[in-house]
Amino acid sequence: MPLYAIIILIIFITGYIAIAFEQPLRVNKAASALITGVLCWTVYILSSNDVHAVSESLLHGFGDIASILFF
Repeated sequence: MPLYAIIILIIFITGYIAIAFEQPLRVNKAASALITGVLCWTVYILSSNDVHAVSESLLHGFGDIASILFF
């Protein structure tokens, strides 16, 4: 497993724990989810050599999220 995948997994698990413990941490679930997503995408973008593939993946992800939010 590549190093960037391990880093993304650690970020995701930490974010999931932050969402689960929203009350004791006093951090909003939406803020935890947004920070987790931004950090995961940032690590993915910085670790990739193919800028076109990353931009396509990001555009596809934003399209899915936008379709859920708008409808």
